[in-house]
Amino acid sequence: MFDLDAYLARLHVAAHPAADLDGLAALQRAHRLAIPFEDLDVVLGRGVAIDSASVFAKLVTAKRGGYCFEHNRLFADALAALRFEARPVLARVWLGATEVPPLTHVFSLVTIAGQEWLADAGFGGSYTPVLPLADGAEAAAPDGARYRLSADSDHGWLLWRDGDAASTDGRGTHEGWQRQYSFTLATVCDADLAMGNFWTSTWPESRFRTTAIVSIVLPAGFASLSGRMYRRRSGSEQTEAEITDPRVYRLRLSMMFGIDLSADEVAALGVF
Repeated sequence: MFDLDAYLARLHVAAHPAADLDGLAALQRAHRLAIPFEDLDVVLGRGVAIDSASVFAKLVTAKRGGYCFEHNRLFADALAALRFEARPVLARVWLGATEVPPLTHVFSLVTIAGQEWLADAGFGGSYTPVLPLADGAEAAAPDGARYRLSADSDHGWLLWRDGDAASTDGRGTHEGWQRQYSFTLATVCDADLAMGNFWTSTWPESRFRTTAIVSIVLPAGFASLSGRMYRRRSGSEQTEAEITDPRVYRLRLSMMFGIDLSADEVAALGVF
């Protein structure tokens, strides 16, 4: 049984959010502020389990982070415990893609009073606010970026972002509106999620197999580690620097992202 109180304590949320739009938006925001995005277990060769018990044990009990298949499994379980009506949707991430990308991202589609809403607690590249599933729908994130949904004849739906590249993991360098991911409303089964997770965590050329990636949403910005490159933006202040000392890397993991790895684990990441 899902331990909702332990999950909310991990998010530093004192009361149960209401099963309405305000509650959904507040829960997603708290989730992204509290739990980092990371692929470190994939890089370390440990694999990723996405069943509810394993995800809860890692992201809540052990206070680690995870990538989208972990985050949005946990988030979906929380939504169910709060009596939201939600289902998973698989997406193709277009950032940096030169060909049609595979279905390697998952988020939740939540229905409130007959309206469907995109709710994503696990996109590691930036912060996507809750958006209504409607052609032309827009929303602004606290970091100043704008997001837009558009119907697309080739890919179903497209999520776009227009914002400062400093509030991304380094892939948001294109000025103006940039494609984030596309999706259709096809039914997603647990087997589909298992397949997407397996491909993402085991394919030799997967971004998550080749690069140690960590990110966290900040109250007015975003911070990320991609390999040795550290980026942080908070309000008008921003930092970008290459970390050349594994001791500094380990300290940054702990202090900024709340992830505590041993010196041997950091060495095994192959970053240095």
